[in-house]
Amino acid sequence: MATTRDSTTPSGDRRVRRTHAALASALIQLVEEQDLSRISIADVAERAGVSRSTFYDHYRDVHELAETACTAMIDGLIGSLPAPGIDSADPAPEATQSLEAFFASLAQHAGLYRALLGPQGSARLVDHIRRRIAATVYDRIHQAASGNDLPELAGSPPDIPHDVPAAFTAGALIGVAADWLQRGCPRPPAEMATLTWPLFSALYHVDAGTLT
Repeated sequence: MATTRDSTTPSGDRRVRRTHAALASALIQLVEEQDLSRISIADVAERAGVSRSTFYDHYRDVHELAETACTAMIDGLIGSLPAPGIDSADPAPEATQSLEAFFASLAQHAGLYRALLGPQGSARLVDHIRRRIAATVYDRIHQAASGNDLPELAGSPPDIPHDVPAAFTAGALIGVAADWLQRGCPRPPAEMATLTWPLFSALYHVDAGTLT
């Protein structure tokens, strides 16, 4: 993913963090009012209450800011996704609830996600999301199959072995989400969770500590 220009500044710098938050919040507000492609740096800076030079201290352009804001929001959601394959016929409420939260957050910021996950969007963001989902799925399933003895791998997608079902599940979930966003979120998040869960978990079966 794109990195901000202030990479030498300590991440704990409160002023930098406040500026990042203000710019991200301004962009999220603006993208609900007009297409991302029509939003200028001046628009974002004015809404955030900072100067254009301050914007350039942190980001190259609006698209980089959008990618960074999207990545920060989506990473937290991916971390809460359920583990497919476990009690898939009768999932725990937490499973569908976490999927519902995933779709609800996408809907809340539909303009931003639609722009970045659509045909003219960010390939880097799509690849980042795909890798993170695949790593999370792999991590959850293999931990469950081994009695939770494996270390968590979801934070380091390049470290996971190539797992075809995990990669397929990640691509499918992104595809469903992108299609739903492009169509204007015609189904409510709860219905999307109910429809998605059986598909999300169908590739896996965890039985007596064995993953098949």
